[in-house]
Amino acid sequence: MTGQPHADGRPYAGDQLPVGVVGAGPVGLITALGLARYGVPVVVFEEDDRLSRDTKAGTVLTRTLEVLHRYGALPDVLRAALRIDEIGELDRATNQQTLSVRTGLLTEDTRFPFVINIPQHELEPVLRNRLADVAPGALRMEHRLLDFVQHDDRVTVCLATPAGERTVAVRYLLGCDGGRSVVRERLGATVAGSTYDERYMLVDLKVDLDIANPRDYPYLAYFGDPTEWMILVRQPHCWRFLYPLPAGRPEPAPEEIAAKARRFIGDVTELTVLGTNVYTVHQRVADRWQDRRVFLLGDAAHLITPMWALGLNTGVLDASNLPWRLAWVLRGWATPSLLAGYQTEQAPIAARGSGAMAEAARAYMERRVADTGVMTEGGWGNAFTRAMLGVRLDVDGTGDWSMVVNGDVPQPVVAGSRAPDLPLFGPSGIVHLHDLVADGFVALYFTDPRRMPVIPAQSPALRHFLVSRWDAPHDSGLRDRALFDPGDRVRNRFGVAADTLVLIRPDAHVAAVIDVDPRVGSDTAADIYTAVTGCPPAPAVPPIRPARRKI
Repeated sequence: MTGQPHADGRPYAGDQLPVGVVGAGPVGLITALGLARYGVPVVVFEEDDRLSRDTKAGTVLTRTLEVLHRYGALPDVLRAALRIDEIGELDRATNQQTLSVRTGLLTEDTRFPFVINIPQHELEPVLRNRLADVAPGALRMEHRLLDFVQHDDRVTVCLATPAGERTVAVRYLLGCDGGRSVVRERLGATVAGSTYDERYMLVDLKVDLDIANPRDYPYLAYFGDPTEWMILVRQPHCWRFLYPLPAGRPEPAPEEIAAKARRFIGDVTELTVLGTNVYTVHQRVADRWQDRRVFLLGDAAHLITPMWALGLNTGVLDASNLPWRLAWVLRGWATPSLLAGYQTEQAPIAARGSGAMAEAARAYMERRVADTGVMTEGGWGNAFTRAMLGVRLDVDGTGDWSMVVNGDVPQPVVAGSRAPDLPLFGPSGIVHLHDLVADGFVALYFTDPRRMPVIPAQSPALRHFLVSRWDAPHDSGLRDRALFDPGDRVRNRFGVAADTLVLIRPDAHVAAVIDVDPRVGSDTAADIYTAVTGCPPAPAVPPIRPARRKI
């Protein structure tokens, strides 16, 4: 495979080996899109001759939408999806709402204050087509992984193909091959956890609940019940029901499914079963996610109960965290030690974050507990948490991380937080924060341009911007590196004082929040960047020193 260019235009060497991704499910395809976004050559090996047509996961949360936006896939996904701004929590016996989630409360946090419903078998082709646009020929169908051997500078992969066995060399190998991961097996990683006795029954139905039989249910609704809970999802072209199938119970016939659906929603004029899927539910996490040049992502690393849409969306957090690290190492902007942060940050989120949250939600749905321990009376905090915007990573290795945010008032940003995606005004127009950091670390200096602060040297890997409600005058020497923040909107949302430095990573998580004296001219951001990546950011242009204006 020939080298693809860096996102900043600098080409990789023509003989650059690709990164290999095993598995063309959503996590594998999104990971490949991320690598392509950073200009990393990529190849995806899928054992089947076509993408899965099984009825599977159907809700994509806000944080995943942000990742898809960063990787250039969101417009295509939105065109195929149904957008919703309410997640309903109802009591099945009474049909009364209990504590619903309103994602419209997140307008000061994200450009996408909603979640979407899209069946996985409709999402995957959209992602595949986007990958074909940005990395033609990257997807190799009917390439089944048999084994791999690690070397100092590459991984040799043995594959079964229609033309016979073949061997391919890749720079790194990423196992996105699901719960029965061959990569994980060959790696010798073990999984710990449990498999539930009950299975989940997923049913797609064609039924009119809008005109002929109006119900006005939220498009994503969780009906709790101690006997038989139910989840109702309005997909773009049908309704979806998910409910537990007791242990030992065979898959019901279509007539029984239709009768059960009528028990759930009441009598309707016409109902057609479009498709079903019965699947086993696990709560398992692998003991290690990296061995030298081989990594595990998504279900290969963790199997999460798909309650509150935490299964697929937790996997996308992996696809957000690892690609930029690989790109930095391959660009020479970081040492391989940066890669260790992937498991350090993501493993606790999956095992003790999403896993525990999904199990608490399941217990609440069964009315075994009075509440989940997550949902509170704070509407903003509930929406922030359920949209997965509240994920705070352990960026400094101290073990301090979180997934839950409470309260009605947005909380200040701290190290590990996801940075709010708000607009600022550059010299020629609006720029959103997540677009600003999409291909590099960014240091934001919340300080006053009138006091002539010194902005450190710029680098493709680390850029510096002054942020203030005072626009930088044209004769200040700061104009091209200053971002106008009318009314201190962004500074107030970050919750920081004047003369504060916020360093943000390419995945939009905050690496540090510290006080600075911008007149001194020391490059504190570069020191932190070096500690994180193992490499100093080599300056591409001289430091900017403001011109002295005549008074």
